[in-house]
Amino acid sequence: MESMARPSNGFLSALSADDYELIRPHLRTVDLPHGAVLVETGETLMRAYFPHRGVISLVVELAKGEHVQVAMIGRGSLLGTLAIEGDACALNTAIVLVPGAASVVDLDRLRMAADQSSALRTQLARHGLAVYAQVQQTAGCNAAHPVESRLSRCLLHTHDMSGESRLLLTQETMAQMIGARRNSVSLVANSLQQANFIHYSRGHIQITNLDGLRQTACECYAAVKAQYDRLLGPP
Repeated sequence: MESMARPSNGFLSALSADDYELIRPHLRTVDLPHGAVLVETGETLMRAYFPHRGVISLVVELAKGEHVQVAMIGRGSLLGTLAIEGDACALNTAIVLVPGAASVVDLDRLRMAADQSSALRTQLARHGLAVYAQVQQTAGCNAAHPVESRLSRCLLHTHDMSGESRLLLTQETMAQMIGARRNSVSLVANSLQQANFIHYSRGHIQITNLDGLRQTACECYAAVKAQYDRLLGPP
């Protein structure tokens, strides 16, 4: 551990002292380098990740090689909730979208702790539901809403989950995030820049107007945020 203080992760911060002590001795801190693959589809997830900083992207790969993001894990939650109660075989690939750091614990240790505390099991289940709600909303959004609204939604979610206004996101990455073609993303990013909502240059994005992005985003941004607040409490 970096210090005796709790890591700045929402899940860990919300635990009672007794529940935190069940996993504290087994936590260790790791870096989350940009683009690092934490687990691939079909592999067994061995560790749970609690980001302090950074964002983890959950991605599905289609038959023709396309990659589409279905959810993000940030500093308020964890990667590995579904593996606690069910099969640890990864249903998607987890890639570091925004670099940072995380606390990790072996899933076997986390399962043992959950077996000892109904409150910890409840917290894990609620975080799993929050991620599932995000997956559902993302699927509907990508099928029904225009590229500009989807990109604004994703930029807002990435900002909220990372706490960063400066993001390293290439056009290819943004296309993957919203299930769109790269040339469409380029046009929309230019449009958002002309509106002074972002500044975009060579894969570097500076969010300059959050309110403007919120007005451009579809209702899916607010819907996911409302579910997270309902299940996990306000950030």
